[in-house]
Amino acid sequence: MTVAPELPVSDLLTSRPYVVSTVRQQTHDIVTIDVRPEGEPIAFVPGQFDMVYVYGTGEAAISASSDPATPELLSHTIRAVGGVTQALNELQPGATIGIRGPYGRGWPLAAAEGRDLVIVAGGIGLAPVRPAILAALAQRERFSRIALLVGARSPRDLVFRDDLDRWTADRRIDVHVTVDSAVRGWSGRVGVVTTLIPRVPFDPEHATVLTCGPETMMWFTGEALRKRGVDPAQVYVTLERNMKCAVGTCGHCQLGPVFLCRDGPVFAWPEVADLLGEREL
Repeated sequence: MTVAPELPVSDLLTSRPYVVSTVRQQTHDIVTIDVRPEGEPIAFVPGQFDMVYVYGTGEAAISASSDPATPELLSHTIRAVGGVTQALNELQPGATIGIRGPYGRGWPLAAAEGRDLVIVAGGIGLAPVRPAILAALAQRERFSRIALLVGARSPRDLVFRDDLDRWTADRRIDVHVTVDSAVRGWSGRVGVVTTLIPRVPFDPEHATVLTCGPETMMWFTGEALRKRGVDPAQVYVTLERNMKCAVGTCGHCQLGPVFLCRDGPVFAWPEVADLLGEREL
């Protein structure tokens, strides 16, 4: 797993001001907010998350969704599901927010070198793996095949559509998109994203898989990959439920023996497979 250089404790607990430069509507309830730091940018590795603070409202844990090669423009993709995320969705360019982080373990891109890299994303789960896709394409020679499997409830729920169009046209990556239910005009695949796993060409004995999405989807993805013959130790998931402090002290995100913020958010499948069946609190 990839971990960025450790920050001083004072930096881990202190929000830094960032100014919103762009707000991009992804779906009816999902936006991507691009921000620029008022001071020096702080690098992150794909898979890490930040605590994003709306002054006077509160903060939420959100994975970076931007290109790690350009930390001076940091992006977070946010679904409005509560007070803080709703406030984030309503921000306008020029607003100032606080960000502390980055935190946690990132995607194991270095360990995947020389192997097939398979990325499985469900819904907004494309956001936390997007930095890994961008980083992998920037160093394309390090990997064998790169395959991206994307699922959404409907075509209207697909995020990063411009990226999907661009990647589909890019011969360096094999893109497959499916939706649970089609609408008029949709000519793509229909079915849950796990139905793609038996069909997509990759070598299961030499593949590393990154997956992000609803926990039920990740569970069935892990099972489908096991049936395909992928080593469970080469399957990685990201878990972000109930994060509050981001440094492993408050206990809100404890899942069995692990603290998701401190020990994750990226985990190898054997670390959390038995825990994914636990009900979200």
